[in-house]
Formats: sequence, structure tokens, C-alpha cells
Amino acid sequence: MADLTTNFLGISSPNPFWLASAPPTDKEYNVRRAFDAGWGGVVWKTLGAEGPPVVNVNGPRYGVIYGADRRVLGINNIELITDRPLETNLEEMARVKADYPDRALIASIMVPCDEASWKAILPRVAETGCDGIELNFGCPHGMSERGMGAAVGQVPEYIEMVTRWCKQYYDKPVIVKLTPNITDIRYPARAAKNGGADAVSLINTISSITSVNLDDFSPEPSIDGKGSHGGYCGPAVKPIAMNMVAEIARDPETHGLPISGIGGVTTWRDAAEFISLGCGNVQVCTAAMTYGFKIVEEMKRGLSEWMDQKGYASIDDFKGRAVPNVTDWQYLNLNYITKARIDQEACIKCGRCYAACEDTSHQAIWMHEGRVFEVNDAECVACNLCIDVCPVENCITMERLAPGTIDPRTGREVPAEYGNWTQHPNNPMAKAAE
Repeated sequence: MADLTTNFLGISSPNPFWLASAPPTDKEYNVRRAFDAGWGGVVWKTLGAEGPPVVNVNGPRYGVIYGADRRVLGINNIELITDRPLETNLEEMARVKADYPDRALIASIMVPCDEASWKAILPRVAETGCDGIELNFGCPHGMSERGMGAAVGQVPEYIEMVTRWCKQYYDKPVIVKLTPNITDIRYPARAAKNGGADAVSLINTISSITSVNLDDFSPEPSIDGKGSHGGYCGPAVKPIAMNMVAEIARDPETHGLPISGIGGVTTWRDAAEFISLGCGNVQVCTAAMTYGFKIVEEMKRGLSEWMDQKGYASIDDFKGRAVPNVTDWQYLNLNYITKARIDQEACIKCGRCYAACEDTSHQAIWMHEGRVFEVNDAECVACNLCIDVCPVENCITMERLAPGTIDPRTGREVPAEYGNWTQHPNNPMAKAAE
């Protein structure tokens, strides 16, 4: 069996699956149930400073985007950080860590952006025995209006400043949780590294309004006829999260900075993809809220079986393997030419490929008598849309044209050598270089 043990920043956990700072990690009862179910680590729901209490809404807190089968694709939440007393959370964290010494326990923290506030809370958090802290610079609603959360995460100078304070007053790993609500994720990641962060975690939730009630015209979730933007998470944000993770992993200025991947992790495959992009572990929220804590057993079993099939003995064997293959568009091989192929035996004659291609693409699929569909290579640009809309898995595939053959679309011979846009004759810069 593959070894799922991870060592992230010197913090050992029996598997790479951690629960993210969120409603599922708000109290001792939940966290104990999570650890008993098999989760490798937990990031406790974000702690705030002592003072005026945090007050959450007592109406709906979540808005949902469903798929056609009512599967949850994304959740928008307007919940704030923990509304329980700081001392209560700290006491519970200490008990949990004492009873589960082999599990990772991280304290998420969000306090006002001044040195005194961070200096005051960090020693108290350290007394719990937790393994590290995560600085919540990502929450896009409620707290950001108070100058915290994403309001800090959107200003690299603030990220670097607060991270330095935390490294000065806390001697265990400091993880900086980044907001996706920014133009270029590399700048806050660089700031975190410059401030001495031991790692970054991303992404936090995306600012969103999931729907509008068309009876009273208030955004959902609606509180007495009014709504607010919230934070969007779940499977729908995974592509955005993976792109941002990859940008940090391949940026020369942050290369080697440990990453905890967050954003729509629902299956073992999701986790493997994040890890292949350089993540040392993954954090999960929406999947646990949708299916319960025991979903981690499926994640662990699936990841272990896949690793066994591939011959990977440990997480490190495939961590970061995809990073070298993430490149800029200009370096893609323009001599790589494929054409769609339809398996007539597997085809159910629904015609979705034909409709999509005829109406919205390149008119590269013919429909013959008896609803037999055939690809016209002379028009096929290999856009892949037919595969994407086909309801039968592997019914349509892409076949690469061998070097030396003639591309029916262009009438040119497929070259054997690799080429990219920087060498392409239509590239103005290539012409200028000549």
C-alpha cells in the first residue's frame, strides 16, 4: 500500500487531507468527529481578537449553485469568523491536540492590521500546542469591510508586514492564506515569502452573488429582503484554484515555497491534481459539508489505489510533476495536429456533437442518413468541443496526425520537428528577428 503520510513544514499527518478553516472546524465536537473519521489535519475556524463580539446572521448563510442533477457545484457563504469566545476556542484546541497528537492542528487567525493585536494573540495561540498558524488574508465579505481578510490580502505590502510580525512573535510554521480576489496571485505570494512565510495556502473564497430572488429581487441568501456578496467555494472554483497554485509553483520568485492547495477538492483525483501542481497537502470544505466527514475514506482509498497502480510509494514521488508542463501559450507546439474520431459502435446517435459543431464551431461533422455522424477532417480544427458535449465517455477521441502526412485542412505536410508561436512565421516578433 502507498504511504499517504505527509510532512508539511515539519508537521506530520497520516494523510494529505486536511479540513479547511470553515464551519466544519468551528468547535471541538466537529473536529473530534473529523479526526475519528480519518482526516489527517484540521485548520480551526478563524479566531478573532478579544473585544466586541463577532455577530453572525441568524438567517440563511449559504447560497448554492446546482448541477442538472441537483449536485452541489458551488456554495456561496456570508458567514463570518467564529462567533464563539476566543478563550473557549483556545481551550478546545488544547484538548483536541492533546488527544490527537498524530494529527495536524493549525490555528487560523484574523485580527486588526496592527502589530499590537497580533503580538497579543500569538502567545495565547501558542499555548494550545497547535502545530502552526494560518493567517486569514482571504475572507472577502464582512471582515474585509472592517479592514481585515481580503482587505489585507489584496495589498502585498500589508501581507509582508503582518507576516513579519507573526514570524517575530511566533516560533512555529506560519502559513499565509491568499485571496483569489486579485489580478495576479504572484504578487501576494511573493510578499508572503518576503515576509518570511513558511508556506501559502490558496485559494480562499471568491467574491460572488449566486442568485437573485425574482419575487422580492434580493440576492440569495436573503436576510429580510437584502443580500450581500459572499465567498464562493466548491467544485466550480477548482480550475481557478489550480491555475493560481500553478502560477505560484512556476514563478521563479516563489519557486520552492510550500503550498497547501484549496478549492473544490472533492475526490482523490482532485487531490492528486493539486499535489502534481506542487501542493504538499490539500484542504477540503465544501465536500465535507455536502457529504459528511466520512468522504475522506473514499479520498484516501482512491489516492492510495492510484498511487499503487502508478508505482508511487509516497506523495513526494509525484508532487510537482505537472509543474514543468505548465507553460505560456507562446511555447505550445503548433505542429501538434489532431483530428476528432467517432466510434460508431459506441455512438448513441444523439447528435449533440453535430449540433454543437454545426452551430457554434467549424461545421466539421457531417450527418448522414440514419443519423450516422462523420468527422470532416478538412474542417476539423481539433477544438475538442464534440468530446466535451458527447454524453458517452470515449465515444469521440482525438487522433494525432503523424509527421509527414498531409493535413486536409491546410493542405500542408505535418512537420516532424517541434515548433511554437515564437518560431511561427505569422508571429510579428519572429519576423522582426529574421
